[in-house]
Parts: sequence; C-alpha cells; structure tokens
Amino acid sequence: MSGSDFGATSEAPGPGRAVGSETQPEAVPGEAAGPAEAGQQPDAFEQPDAAAGAGAAAGTGAAAGSAGDGVAGDGAAGSDADSGADAPPTQGGRKAKKRSFWRELPILIAIALVLAVVIKTYFIQAFWIPSGSMENTLEINDRVLVNKLIYHIRGIDRGDIVVFNGDGSWDPGTVPASGNILEQFGNGFASMFGFGHQGDILIKRVIGLPGDHVACCDAQGRVTVNGVSLNEQSYLYPGSAPSVLRFNIVVPPGRLWVMGDNRLYSDDSRDHQNDPGHGTIPESAVIGRAFVIIWPVSRWRILPIPATFSQPGLSALAGSAAAGSGPSGLPSARLEPGSPVWPLAFGFVAATPLTWLQRDIRLRAKRRRS
Repeated sequence: MSGSDFGATSEAPGPGRAVGSETQPEAVPGEAAGPAEAGQQPDAFEQPDAAAGAGAAAGTGAAAGSAGDGVAGDGAAGSDADSGADAPPTQGGRKAKKRSFWRELPILIAIALVLAVVIKTYFIQAFWIPSGSMENTLEINDRVLVNKLIYHIRGIDRGDIVVFNGDGSWDPGTVPASGNILEQFGNGFASMFGFGHQGDILIKRVIGLPGDHVACCDAQGRVTVNGVSLNEQSYLYPGSAPSVLRFNIVVPPGRLWVMGDNRLYSDDSRDHQNDPGHGTIPESAVIGRAFVIIWPVSRWRILPIPATFSQPGLSALAGSAAAGSGPSGLPSARLEPGSPVWPLAFGFVAATPLTWLQRDIRLRAKRRRS
C-alpha cells in the first residue's frame, strides 16, 4: 500500500460520520453495542484502534518519506554528476592538453622524418626535369615521380622511362654500388638535405635490353630492335627523325640501350659509343621508373609504355654486329632531385595516425597499471 493510500485513512471525518467508522470491528456475539447518539464520542473499544491506525499511518508515511528522501538524494547525486560532465574544461585541463601536444610533437616530427627518408630511399622519389631532351613526353620544369621498388618486382621493359646514374658509363667515375640497406638509408638521408654525392642523374627511354640487336635504320629510316621496326611517332618530338646517327649494336649482358624522345636534342647511347659499354648503361645504375608527371597540374598524366614495344618479334635475340659512332656534345636530360617537401609531406601524412596510435597504446597501458 502506497503513501497516498495511507493518507486516505487518516482524513478528517465528514459531516454525519464518526471517526474510524470504516475501520470499526464487528460486534462480539453476546455483547451489546454501545449507544450511538449524536455527538457521542467513540467508545473505549474504538479508541485504541483509531490511535493504532493513525500511528501506523504515520509510521508508514514516515517510511515512505524516508524512501522518497533516498530517491531524491540519488537524483541529486546524478544531477551533480551530469552537471560535472557537462561543465566546460577547466584551465588546468586545457594546460594539460597543451602540454600533451608539445610532448607528442617531437615524436610526430621524428616519425615523419624517418618515414620521409624511407619513402624517398626505397619507394618513390620526385625529380625535376631541367632540359628538353625528352620533349614532348617530358617538358622543362616538369616534376615526375620515380618508382624505386618496381624493378625489385619485375624486370626492366623496353619502352620504360628510366632514371639512372651516369657515373662510370657516360661520365667519369665508377659505377655506383647500391650498398646494403643501412648504407642506402644513410645516403638517402644525406641527399634529402643536399649532402653527399648526388651523381649525374639522367632520364631516358629504354630501347634495347641485354642481348637485343639495336640498329638504325631500316629503309624508312626507323630504328629496329631484333629486326622489328619501331613506330615511334606517338612519343617522338614532332618533326624529329628516329635518328640521324647510324648505329648497330648487340646490347651486352647486364646493360641497356637508351635514347631520348627528342632525338635531335638528346645526348644518349648513340653519342657514347666510344665510352665504356659502347653507349650502353649498366642495369645496376638504374634508380627507378618514371611513371607519372605530378607538376604542373595541367601536365598531370601517367607515363605508359608505348604500344610499339608490344610487338611479339621484339623478344627474339639477334647476333652481334658492328657498332657505329657519332658526334657528342648534345644535352642529356640530367635530373635534379625534387624538393624534400614531397617526401616530408608524405612522411607527415603517414606519421600522424602512427603517432596517435602509439599515444593511445601508451595511455591504455598506463591505465592498466594504475
């Protein structure tokens, strides 16, 4: 029975009703009922029951009141908790967050720097085109991305645009050695900030692979590879002949025959036939494959392998033939490494989630210990 039920039994009597009339016990057999005259007080039999009923009502009401107080107290506590949760952060909390940011910033920078060097050294590097020997495929001031990983997955293909180090083949010096993974990382770190020996970095298109018989020219003036004529109009500079220099060579093992797309303006394998390797370059000197122009935006495009290099007859090997020679002194497409902004940008993009991940792991471990 609720508190309101108890309250109903303790109401004041209405006109013409005796107090406790609803709770009056039945008469005992053999005992006469007392007089019921108007204005007469209830007899002694009824008085204790009425008092007990009032006491019980009062006690139960007090208990209900206490329970109500308890609920109200819980509600107040919950309200206080809600108000604390909705309260704005205190000045101390803001200072703690600011200190946390400054503690995480050096970690973010260190991770970004390491990732930038790793990306530049082993995966992708940007280069700037300073000359026109690969026009119109690559124009002056183009920025290209070079894939350094691709030749660890597949071999070099005819038609690839490759970036390579000319030291020891077309230029004085020794053929660069790749070194172990730590040496490569150190060289990549130094070169990103302009230290160390950059080498003579060049960019050309691969025409002949090891064992290919490359010659100029057939009756139509076209370059041939293993007796198959190349249709190069899709990528040669407009109006440029395939070659005005004659050559006839079987590419030695482990070497490549490379040429620029602007044949009248390119210093390439044709002009270095008297050098070691007879104009070819070592495969080990190849840094990677240029696969996309990223700047300027109006020049953005993928650099595919032209369809002429898909002719099935190109795979046949040919015998050796005499090599010719030609004049030198034409400009080659020497490259400049791109700004470190690119690898650093990639590094920061990759480092941000890693930094927050390690922070979350560290905080979880700290909460477990506490």
